[in-house]
Amino acid sequence: MDLVPSWKSFDTGERAPEQGRIARGSPEHLALMCRTMLDTHDPYRPAVIDWPKLDDATRNKIVSLPIWDIAVATEGRAGMNVKTYAAEVENRLLRAAIEMNGYEESRHKIVLANMVEAYGIALAPEPEYKRPRDPEFAFMRTGYSECIDSFFGFGLFKIAKDSGFFPEELVETFEPVMREEGRHILFFVNWVAWWRRNMPWWRRPLFEAKVLIVWLFLIGERISMARGMGGNTKAQENNFTLNGSKELGVEVSFPELARICLAESDRRLKPYDPRLIRPRFVPGAMRLALRLMGGKGAVA
Repeated sequence: MDLVPSWKSFDTGERAPEQGRIARGSPEHLALMCRTMLDTHDPYRPAVIDWPKLDDATRNKIVSLPIWDIAVATEGRAGMNVKTYAAEVENRLLRAAIEMNGYEESRHKIVLANMVEAYGIALAPEPEYKRPRDPEFAFMRTGYSECIDSFFGFGLFKIAKDSGFFPEELVETFEPVMREEGRHILFFVNWVAWWRRNMPWWRRPLFEAKVLIVWLFLIGERISMARGMGGNTKAQENNFTLNGSKELGVEVSFPELARICLAESDRRLKPYDPRLIRPRFVPGAMRLALRLMGGKGAVA
């Protein structure tokens, strides 16, 4: 099935200036964040990915990770949420960038589904991906959730690579997906900043209420996951971003994991225009936690 939407040949000619300060919420800010999303797209096709042949021991380790059900479902839900919101956006350039985001989320699901099939990983039946009743709220929930999960995912991917848990061939295969996750959270936090400055004044209280509700939901969800919810299997799968180093067979302390995640987050977002806003909440919370833990955990 061809998932490529209207942005395949889209170009309004709008470009942000190559140099100089860009005011948050300005037309230049909109052009920069949207053109970055559109112009850095990697047109790889999941159907032609040549999944590397794994030895039995490596394959068994990867199959045993308790993440594949939730990963496929999360990407499927994210694709639905983002594409539904894109349909409501009037600005053509912004709509094209959000459509690109939604296309790439749906493509992640296909990549994971193809990998699951290639390595014989058994999955539970997929849930039905229903259109959200509040597309803006669903888009925000997806975006903020990715800001959390990508931060830890960057670090865990680094650990899996350095420890040899993922062979080099598999690392290279997944690298485009990791790059896209960085682009998505970069675009999302800039969208939040731009939209705050451009929405009608009467919409701002409701928007800020949605932001608060999303964060309270996500924080509460992850606290429940961290407690294990009485050994609930699904909670343990969702909790992988918080204690995944153990599943990878590597004992990493929280300060060490936090430093790896901070370094990887900075590295993956460094190639993009420095005038774009970077995610701040999760990295800032990690830096604060390390400082509160004292000298050994502190970072510059």
